[in-house]
Amino acid sequence: MRIGIIGAMGWIGSALGAALIESGTVAPQNLTVLVRQGRLADYLGHAGVHWAGTVAELVERSDIVIVSVRPQDWPALELRAPGRLVISVMAMVPLAALAATGARIVRVMPNALAEQRRSYSPWMAGPGVTPEDKAAVARILQSIGTTDELTEERHLDVMTVLPGSGPAYPALMAMAMLGFARAQGLPEPIARRAVEAVIVDGAGQLQGRIDTAAETVAAFRDYRGVTAAGLNGADAAGFSHAVQAGLAAALRACDPSGKES
Repeated sequence: MRIGIIGAMGWIGSALGAALIESGTVAPQNLTVLVRQGRLADYLGHAGVHWAGTVAELVERSDIVIVSVRPQDWPALELRAPGRLVISVMAMVPLAALAATGARIVRVMPNALAEQRRSYSPWMAGPGVTPEDKAAVARILQSIGTTDELTEERHLDVMTVLPGSGPAYPALMAMAMLGFARAQGLPEPIARRAVEAVIVDGAGQLQGRIDTAAETVAAFRDYRGVTAAGLNGADAAGFSHAVQAGLAAALRACDPSGKES
């Protein structure tokens, strides 16, 4: 595959670029990158990668173009890529807008765990995308983790809100727990380790068995101990409602026009 990445030094762009090379999905000489900084000595420690000077040059050298820029920077690209497969990792830029490129379009929603090759990256294909295109998309995304194909674009917005948020919501919960621990006078290193035991280690017990979340909560409640009191207190304060309200607000933000999905 000849792949081009626009925004190749950004958070997702750099994770994808490194993973594609290191997994052998693309040879360095078949990877073309375009970044704001211009041409650098090498690409993330890999020699042989081609540095494009313009969007047009990148398109000319690529069969697959990955667009990894901020949504607000998208219009200025003026990307035209007829006959190519364009993979967008941008939120809030729908298939209809991407169709102006003249390319076959796939939208993907990876997350920050791409750096660790653990991103869950659902995707959706636009009109004209071939089975060969889909196989290429799956291979590219498997270099950074796991993936699923979606059939409705509105569901991609839900993926933006959920796995696309990466560690944001756990980090918000960690901040609240750290605030509580500090208020109890715990030494800072111990407070941090205690909260990490909840957010990282505790949540790890649900890996591969998230369907048992309700059973886990019920088991703690049935024991009627200290944790049950905490869970009941959190519910009484509106914990579940607050999380769902936050996700709903994020979903509304996926549509800058303000229309309901």
